[in-house]
Amino acid sequence: MTLKLFKMALAAGVAAATVMGAASSPATAGDGGAIAAGVIGGAALGALAAGAAINRPPPPPAYYDPAYAPYPPPPPPPHCWWEPQQVWNGYGYVVQRVRVCN
Repeated sequence: MTLKLFKMALAAGVAAATVMGAASSPATAGDGGAIAAGVIGGAALGALAAGAAINRPPPPPAYYDPAYAPYPPPPPPPHCWWEPQQVWNGYGYVVQRVRVCN
């Protein structure tokens, strides 16, 4: 158990003991074991809470190294089409089909 978890469990145990001590009534001989049942039940619930805190998976990393990231996909090819335009051929304007890309 790491030191941080030990400190958390110790603080929780001290807080539970303080609350139980402040809210408890004096014991009587004819209580039928209610105090023992409360102590055992509290210990069991504390063990369950500590087990849930210990077995929690670590958080995911906040940063991934770009050396291990896959290469980005290539850009899409340009969108091209043919359209008629007037072109000067040295003697005059003629209409020719010209390839236009964006």
